[in-house]
Amino acid sequence: MLGAVVSVRVAVMLGGLALALAAPAIAQTDSDSFNVSADVSKNCSITTTPVDFGVYDPVVANATAPLDGTGSVVVACTKGAGTRIDLGLGANSTGSTRRMSAGSGNVLAYELYQDTGRATVWSSGSGAGQTIAGAPSKAPRTFSVFGRVPAGQDVSAGSYTDTVVATINF
Repeated sequence: MLGAVVSVRVAVMLGGLALALAAPAIAQTDSDSFNVSADVSKNCSITTTPVDFGVYDPVVANATAPLDGTGSVVVACTKGAGTRIDLGLGANSTGSTRRMSAGSGNVLAYELYQDTGRATVWSSGSGAGQTIAGAPSKAPRTFSVFGRVPAGQDVSAGSYTDTVVATINF
């Protein structure tokens, strides 16, 4: 009987050894790839700050000297976007002359420029709008608007205003 127990033990040990030496089960796999994509839109936003000339004095201060003012156009564009900023002639213009109105036919002429020397008129269209380089980032960029009310205008007292539309072409 001792021999039978030893034989069973050897058989169990050999059977366990056979299981341990058997190749492990390998799971089968398969794979595929997929694309990931997004489109970035070319976009710009535009905001403005007014050109406030302050007080025009046709009798003394501005009888011979123009009145200057400054405002700004702020644009934020998708990186690389932006080609031109146009400024309309305003709601009270006649032909190509910008004018502020105080109502009742009272008008005060003015002009808007791209440069501090007030030599390059800022208007709209190719050659008249301000060409800007493509945006280096999405951060807002500020462009100054230099305004001038010419000297020597014979106008009535009042509050003169105009509305100019600023447009970014991209």
